[in-house]
Amino acid sequence: MLQVMIVSGMSGSGKSKALDFFEDNGYYCLDNLPSKLLVDIVRMLGQLEDFPNKACITIDVRDVNIYKEAGKALNALKEIADIKLLFLECDSSVLLKRYKETRRLHPLMMSNPELDLESAIETERGLLADLRAAADFTVDTSMLSTVQFREKLLETIPASLSKPMTVSFVAFGYKYGISADFDLVFDVRCLPNPFYVEDLKGLTGKDKEVRDFVMSSADSQALFARIREYLDTAIPMYEKEGKAQLVVGFGCTGGQHRSLTFAILMADYYREKGYQTSAIARDTARNIRNISDREQ
Repeated sequence: MLQVMIVSGMSGSGKSKALDFFEDNGYYCLDNLPSKLLVDIVRMLGQLEDFPNKACITIDVRDVNIYKEAGKALNALKEIADIKLLFLECDSSVLLKRYKETRRLHPLMMSNPELDLESAIETERGLLADLRAAADFTVDTSMLSTVQFREKLLETIPASLSKPMTVSFVAFGYKYGISADFDLVFDVRCLPNPFYVEDLKGLTGKDKEVRDFVMSSADSQALFARIREYLDTAIPMYEKEGKAQLVVGFGCTGGQHRSLTFAILMADYYREKGYQTSAIARDTARNIRNISDREQ
């Protein structure tokens, strides 16, 4: 059954940031959907093939009929999808400050120019009272920074609805340069090099013989353990900061043997810990081609 997170709340409370959070966690996201369309849209999404089984939809007072239609729509949705409602609360004084800082108009002031900002906020609070009462999760964003808000969402939303951070381990050759998208880089050129072993020269870290050769060294095992110990500490901290993907580079001379060995073994380790991982050989094809050219 399609999992649907409905996000509502006060204008200026952080619905756009919440939408970013859910998008980072694998949800298909729709912003400002009219309540009258909720059932038809969710039914249609549930019938699509090769579609994520999670969707996040925001509804708010930009839909002028929300106080009439939202309750009926949510009840109807429970028959066709697994529905959860997240309501974002915020203190009126904080909302006043946020609107004055951004100089944006409150949605209710657009449809009713006679309203001042304070009246618009209080009117909106009344219109959304039933939704707030029906919420499965309520988060008060009044005193939260962006990072704290994401942390609160992680604490509030069941773990089954969130997606672990993706960690990409990329093997590269220093002679071809360091990519700008690396978050962390580890140099493994200090380790024994299979390039100088005739039977291993044309192989890569994807081959067991190369991995066995690299990891047979006590220095390799010690370095691998130290890097893993660092990442065991750092990765949860990156997750806490709300990072959706971490790119870790392992560099050796050509990016073919030592670095790829470390990338593959590290990806295997963190996959077993529940992370989505990949091991990428950035320069292997180029390096093997250069070796072949020299031999000719």
